[in-house]
Amino acid sequence: MNSLDWAVLIGYFGVMVAIGVWSHKRVDNVSDFFTAGGKMPWWLSGISHHMSGYSAVMFTGYAGIAYTYGVTSFVTWSFPIALGIAIGSKLFAPRINRLRSRLHVASPLEYLKNRYDLKTQQALAWSGMLLKIVDVGAKWAAIATLLSVFTGVSLNQGILITGTITAVYCTIGGLWADALTELGQFVIQLLAGVAMFIAVIMELNDKGIGFLDAWDRPELQGHGEPLVGPYGTVFLLAFLFIKLFEYNGGMLNQAQRYMATATPREAERSARLSALLWLVWPVVLFFPMWMSPLLVESQKTDGSDSYGLMTEQLLPHGLLGLVIVGFFSHTMAMCSSDANAIAAVFTRDVAPVLSKQARAWGERSGLIAARVTTVVFLALSMAVATQVNSPTFKDIITVVIKWVAGLMGPIAIPMMLGLLRPFRRSGPTAALTSWSMGLLAFWLVNYPISWQIEGGVPLQYQVSIPLAVSLILYILIGFLKPEDTPERLAIVERINTDDDGTAAAAVPAPADPVEDTVRVKE
Repeated sequence: MNSLDWAVLIGYFGVMVAIGVWSHKRVDNVSDFFTAGGKMPWWLSGISHHMSGYSAVMFTGYAGIAYTYGVTSFVTWSFPIALGIAIGSKLFAPRINRLRSRLHVASPLEYLKNRYDLKTQQALAWSGMLLKIVDVGAKWAAIATLLSVFTGVSLNQGILITGTITAVYCTIGGLWADALTELGQFVIQLLAGVAMFIAVIMELNDKGIGFLDAWDRPELQGHGEPLVGPYGTVFLLAFLFIKLFEYNGGMLNQAQRYMATATPREAERSARLSALLWLVWPVVLFFPMWMSPLLVESQKTDGSDSYGLMTEQLLPHGLLGLVIVGFFSHTMAMCSSDANAIAAVFTRDVAPVLSKQARAWGERSGLIAARVTTVVFLALSMAVATQVNSPTFKDIITVVIKWVAGLMGPIAIPMMLGLLRPFRRSGPTAALTSWSMGLLAFWLVNYPISWQIEGGVPLQYQVSIPLAVSLILYILIGFLKPEDTPERLAIVERINTDDDGTAAAAVPAPADPVEDTVRVKE
């Protein structure tokens, strides 16, 4: 990097902070901070949903998969995400929007206290927050790894720089700042991605390699196969099922995008736009990664540095800075949206249980608590990021695929399936049993059982078995021990019926956690 690249990078950081400051004027209460008051246009929500779904892990971990295996990086990652969101646009998006417009909640988990009971809500809230700290920590480590390739700064310095900038704008402006910065980040990534795509095509032409002829080269032997290595059919099906839950709200931050739109219909349109972007845009980003074995030689065994090396080699200064900004844009988009979601869960779901004072928070005190929680979450995730590549967490892609994908299912299933009428018989017993047994299955499969098998349990089973255990138990216990009380049925019906037109309803103070069940007033 030279002075021009640094100017682009510093200018980007300045714009992100400026957007946060401008968005501050639009945040008057907790509803504005967490759900944009239900006033976000569907197209902005859709772009924000898309941008908040992936990070610099794509340019490190998944770049390594593309370098090693080829197109399976798209077939087993972005394609199932696109398909999962498309399905969720009908199945989940309108119902999640009604959580805000009809039940008047600000956190995706806030409705669980009435849908199940307080213990279920707390179990899912605490486990979801802890998982998100690890997940976001991996994202900070990914962007810091790229920053170190280009600038030479240490991993911890890179984590501190990106985390601090993100904390400033998302803490000041809430979800509005997240969405507006994500719109800007989308434009930047569009320019950077196209620039890299063209640069690779030109470099291949200079080497006498045609656009289609490249796949016949020895370096890319087998790279055109859709399912290879550990990423086989079982992994694809498991990942599709996982992403159906995760990217429609199971990881909380995407649920907020659905809640932020004015109506269920707009939430559905938002999801469709995000699904389309996931189907088309990653192909442009992945193509240079697929061609990377022809252009660079990775210095790391997992190939995670290949995209960074290729960028340095092919792009002139200025454009190099723009692509680096593109790396930052994805990571900062996801991490800021996660921070906002976890702040919502803590202030709306957890704090009222821990503190009597929290139950009496007004608009001002609730907003202060939301901002403080956002900063604390980002600090904790940055601390975890310093431990990525340690014996505990191992490499970045292991954290993202094994830990996050494997643990997300047991948390998301009670939350997501609890929205649907066919599962109305499943109550607290089904929810808590499926959650706890799913977590136990994750531990057993990844550790005691894996230790007894030569080569360990295959990756596809590490991520799929916990989800399968949770799903089966949730459905089975719902039939064997139905707990569909009139109060719980009323909640389900309000989520599944058309909106009554009261779009951006104000969010009330957190409910009294002592009451396990609140009768819904019709």
